[in-house]
Amino acid sequence: MPKTSADDRRRLGESLGVYVADTRSAIARLERGLPIRALDRLSQAMDTPCARLAEVARIAPRTLARRRKEGRLQPVESERVFRLGALFDRAVDVLGEVDAARRWFRTPLKALDGQPPLDFARSEVGAREVEDLLGRLEHGVFS
Repeated sequence: MPKTSADDRRRLGESLGVYVADTRSAIARLERGLPIRALDRLSQAMDTPCARLAEVARIAPRTLARRRKEGRLQPVESERVFRLGALFDRAVDVLGEVDAARRWFRTPLKALDGQPPLDFARSEVGAREVEDLLGRLEHGVFS
């Protein structure tokens, strides 16, 4: 999960429709499991099919169908979805607009071995690299 500063806290979970004040609140929320509508909200925010986001978050189609019936993601699934949402929110902050962040997440990047950030963020290690890349972009470091 990306680090948060005082300025970022207001956005933590924004694209998911899940608002938390700090890291402790986020952890507690994730341990309960996010409502399935959080994934739907992220899908809308990123303009990316829900099935595609579930694939990146490693939620199998049949599992996703069960979660829809249950109305809630499991904690591990919630954490993966939250990670994607936090990265997207960070990209919106860095790039300045939602459409730019959407395009950036889909564009293969040399700095990510020719993969789009969405695909690279499939794992925690990859997500950290995407976060580092956003930090370099924010500070004008050519990547």
